Amino acid sequence: MGNCFSDVEGGKQAVGGVQQSPTATNNNNAGHNDAVDFFYRSRGLQQLFTRVELSLSALNLRDRDIISKSDPMAVVYAKKIDGKLEELGRTEVIMNSLNPKWIEKVTIAFQFEIVQPLVFHVYDVDTKYHNIPVKTLKLEDQDFLGEAMCVLSEVLTKQNRSLTLNLHSKIGHVGLRNLGVLTIHAEETAASRRVVEMILHCSYLDNKDIFSNSNPFLRISRIVESGGSIPICKTEVVNNNLNPTWKPLCLSMQQFGSKDNPLIIECFDFNSSGKHSLIGKLQKSVADLEKLHEGRSGANLTITSHHGHKKVLKGELFVDQFCEKEQYSFLDYVSCGFELNFMVAVDFTASNGNPRNPDSLHYIDPSGQLNSYQKAIMEVGEVTQFYDSDRRFPAWGFGGKTFDGTISHCFNLNGSAGSFEVEGVEGIMSAYASALHNVTLAGPTLFGQVIKTAAQIASQSVSYNSKKYFVLLIITDGVLTDLQETKDALVKASDLPLSILIVGVGSADFGQMEVLDADKGQRLESSTDRVATRDIVQFVPMRDVHGGQISVVQALLEELPGQFLTYMRCRDIKPRPLHEAQASGT
Repeated sequence: MGNCFSDVEGGKQAVGGVQQSPTATNNNNAGHNDAVDFFYRSRGLQQLFTRVELSLSALNLRDRDIISKSDPMAVVYAKKIDGKLEELGRTEVIMNSLNPKWIEKVTIAFQFEIVQPLVFHVYDVDTKYHNIPVKTLKLEDQDFLGEAMCVLSEVLTKQNRSLTLNLHSKIGHVGLRNLGVLTIHAEETAASRRVVEMILHCSYLDNKDIFSNSNPFLRISRIVESGGSIPICKTEVVNNNLNPTWKPLCLSMQQFGSKDNPLIIECFDFNSSGKHSLIGKLQKSVADLEKLHEGRSGANLTITSHHGHKKVLKGELFVDQFCEKEQYSFLDYVSCGFELNFMVAVDFTASNGNPRNPDSLHYIDPSGQLNSYQKAIMEVGEVTQFYDSDRRFPAWGFGGKTFDGTISHCFNLNGSAGSFEVEGVEGIMSAYASALHNVTLAGPTLFGQVIKTAAQIASQSVSYNSKKYFVLLIITDGVLTDLQETKDALVKASDLPLSILIVGVGSADFGQMEVLDADKGQRLESSTDRVATRDIVQFVPMRDVHGGQISVVQALLEELPGQFLTYMRCRDIKPRPLHEAQASGT
């Protein structure tokens, strides 16, 4: 996974700053950049996540003061996997109020690919501590008024991004049940949606090639506080041209930080070996680039010699177009009623091994330890379920011999002849366990029928003009037998609101799956030479991430919001509040 700068095909494409127009058919999405994401992860740095501000208010709090009313303050925590609480922030103290509306907001980084449990504590702050900064208050010295818990996704998927919870005593403490209510309201920060669109061109570039002109591209990096730089995007390569104009760039404020942050803009001559020749560079902020556009002037590139002398070159950079705007985000869509509908397909081929044997990939451990199939279902389902209002999930199996003795490459996991949906993630787990007793493992490994079935559901949704985007999880242990049929089905499905997540379990060679996951710039082609309009497949072998810093679900889901946005932007589908859509009759 990831765009490699040294790949001849993938390396010539733009990365991390490509604008999606309503008619675009490329698969790059603004803001997402595999190369930059890997850069951050490999150095233990935080990714450029969407920032969300939480506003809190409460009603009917308990009055713990004798002469006056309580003086409440709220504390927000993130609940970690080990159950420990990590404090995210505190509100201010509001004097004498049982119905406070706090002004101080708590900021949290939204990560779609993980479940983010939150815990809220409300305290009555003693009068003698009122002149002490809230951040330094010892919470054990304050009176506890109540606790509430939720998952961040539960707030974000509400129509008005507000969720009201009952306050209760701490778990394990017996006390009053009617402790009032807490309302959490979430707002995406403006910086998360702010983008700058630019068209850049250079003139009179130095030629680095002997037999032809240079093949130039730009790489833009942001200077960080430590003095180093982090790449945020690169343009596509323009072949054999010393006066290139590149396709429009779209940079988010998450990428460049602020308009005054210095950026390094480097112009390279592309070489297939990956050893690109520096033509020249310059340092400008986004504000500086805006001034170049307004003044219709260029900025000279420079190059530093081996002796450390900076030479000003004849070549110049121009900004032909510059505009700022807000771009609809993933959270804009889900808070307006758009849903992610989860579907799953499980491999029942014989190569998994007899489910009764402990060395089988399908073995269900009596101790409760999950096998690889169960882990993948649980981890992906637990994240995506919050974006599906009815939580009824289509679930299929493939490659197994069903009760009538025929081998099926798309059968209902619950054994029903008429219904393929199950209730919740628990329903999938139950249907999977039951199918292991009723289905005989067979083969071969074919994806085509399952993908076509999922695509048909997505296609019907489009015809009804519904606000649904579908996510199919395929879990498999084997090598595909119907590679071309699968490619044909994927190319056809690339026009639909559908993404496909594939988890490889076991020790098989999953080289074919990497072909289906078109992250390296090679678009899928059908047997009729039709090219996929976008990349809808994300593949990860469980062995590569299991036990590592990135979980299976994170590796799988990290591209999903980008794929969702690519589909919506390519079709110029805009999020509208539910009341507006209902008023217009759509």
